Amino acid sequence: MDAKFIAFSLCSFCFLPLFLHVAYGDLSYSFPEEMKRGSVIGNLAKDLGLDTGALSNRRARIDTDGSDKRYCDINLNNGELIVADRIDREELCEEKASCILKHELVLENPLELHRISLHIQDVNDNSPQLKDDKINIEIQESAVRGARFVIEEAHDADVGQNSVQQYSLKKNDNFILAANGNTIELVLDKELDREKQQEINLLLTALDGGSPQRSGTVVIHVTVLDANDNAPVFSQAVYKASLPENSPVDTVVVTVSATDADEGINGDVTYDFGHVIENVKKIFSIDRKSGEIKVIGTVDYETTTSYEIRVKAKDGLGLSSYAKAIISITDVNDNAPVVNLKSLTNPIPEDTTAGTEVGIINVQDRDSERNRQVCCSIQQGAPFKLVPSIKNYYSLVTTGQLDRELVSDYNITITATDEGSPPLSSSKTVQLSVADINDNPPVFEEQSYSAYVSENNKPGSTLCSVTARDPDWRQNGTVIYSLLPGEVNGAPVSSYVSVNGDTGVIHAVRSFDYEQFRSFKVQVMARDNGSPPLSSNVTVSVFVSDVNDNSPQILYPAPEGNSFMTELVPKAAHGGSLVSKVIAVDADSGQNAWLSYEIVKST
Repeated sequence: MDAKFIAFSLCSFCFLPLFLHVAYGDLSYSFPEEMKRGSVIGNLAKDLGLDTGALSNRRARIDTDGSDKRYCDINLNNGELIVADRIDREELCEEKASCILKHELVLENPLELHRISLHIQDVNDNSPQLKDDKINIEIQESAVRGARFVIEEAHDADVGQNSVQQYSLKKNDNFILAANGNTIELVLDKELDREKQQEINLLLTALDGGSPQRSGTVVIHVTVLDANDNAPVFSQAVYKASLPENSPVDTVVVTVSATDADEGINGDVTYDFGHVIENVKKIFSIDRKSGEIKVIGTVDYETTTSYEIRVKAKDGLGLSSYAKAIISITDVNDNAPVVNLKSLTNPIPEDTTAGTEVGIINVQDRDSERNRQVCCSIQQGAPFKLVPSIKNYYSLVTTGQLDRELVSDYNITITATDEGSPPLSSSKTVQLSVADINDNPPVFEEQSYSAYVSENNKPGSTLCSVTARDPDWRQNGTVIYSLLPGEVNGAPVSSYVSVNGDTGVIHAVRSFDYEQFRSFKVQVMARDNGSPPLSSNVTVSVFVSDVNDNSPQILYPAPEGNSFMTELVPKAAHGGSLVSKVIAVDADSGQNAWLSYEIVKST
């Protein structure tokens, strides 16, 4: 049998990724849903005029706008924008005609932000569906030719040309199909005769306009009755209500009402939802008798801001009419701001100048209007501050000179507070380490050192130890000791003493002779291992003490090669007369040079 078709609209789409326009740094791409992961959407580097080599250097990345899920990514090697996750237009945008995902391209050093709009085009991946497997209609046999009976339209999750475009009704003796806007009506083309036929089965087919074309069918079961000639009439065509998110279960949202001029069972009106998506059924219910629409699930403004629900009123014998309930969800401050650390230079050199950017912070709040306005602050006392940047980005910059030797690590707490009532806040702690530079020379513990050693010491004996401290880190704080060039009695100082480069212990290289020199000075240098190295010097005074290692020497009378000396004494000399004087010296000093005389043997 031939089928009768009703066509709503004809159009065609070309599902190829399409770069739309660039304006004020914004990019827009159009491409079909369900593209494979890794598919190329467009080339960001080419469209923005960027060198592909700069993408890695400037830490290019794709950030989402108001969502935790990222559907695309950037290939840093060639600048291509690629699909990173499955994109299902119906899951993301449901029945909206336009489906746009907002992403952002973030470049650093300097910070640069480009908004990316991804226009998701529909593909024909859903078949038309009718609410029920069978539609039961009861029609009075007194119905006149031309009587119309509303049939709930089919639903197709696709949009545009891929949505339901036409209907066909299998040829029969009594009915034809008519369309008025979105309303599908079964039109009585030939009067019914209950005595001839009490039941009629009609096959209704809904077809979309996709390629290949998809369809869905339903059986319309018509029961022929005696007259019920009035369908329920709603008091309003559209019911509007406002509902705060997080409203408790059993909250009455709105009450719909319809009346039927018939009496008895013909005027007994019951209510139900028309075709609605499954998510609506999980959040709202309707009382079949009273028409009250109540909350039965979680209402979240951040998930859906409004609901459009088709409501059906049916009388006892099957006549029905439809109205629409539009429920607007109002925002409640139920989301605390989220602080995201996007980049961080860590560690930072201690010679970093004030005003240097060391990190980038991004703050997101899923609420709306004032509930979404966020103020960011940082704790006092740390040499850092937050500087507002593009949109909801902040730069973490230094405010003063850093000194690793005073503070080597900072725990910076960043607090974000929204302007809701009451306000909500959250914090994030960022740990920053200060990298050492060689800015401190070694410093000796004493301004000068003195060493005391007895003459005739053994070579290699320890004279003293010098110690220098360097507060820098690792090689910058590693101290090496050495002697500065110099002379002692015309000979290099290194021929007299040496210093241990690691410990600073000074050793005697030779045996000292007090009778040759009693003291001398050497210069010791302490140098660190930094680049360039820093150093300082100290003077070490070495004092040689005397040892009684020299015998007295008689100078007069001078011996003449034998042990006897002769003095002439006059015969008339009296007792106590001066016979001679003995003069002796001792090369030692102090008590070691004190002399006493005595006659060992005399006649």
